[in-house]
Amino acid sequence: MANKESYQVAIDILRCHLGMSLEEAHKELGIDQPGTTSATETQELLIGLTQDG
Repeated sequence: MANKESYQVAIDILRCHLGMSLEEAHKELGIDQPGTTSATETQELLIGLTQDG
């Protein structure tokens, strides 16, 4: 299993610049979904609050 912290910049780029969801970014990078860090979950919630429709 890959270390998610080492992929965080790549995940952020895929999400912010290409509009992917967290799950899509993880799938694109081949990262297993289980064990998502609480910081990533918090970011996901905050992004969801700031997006309009």
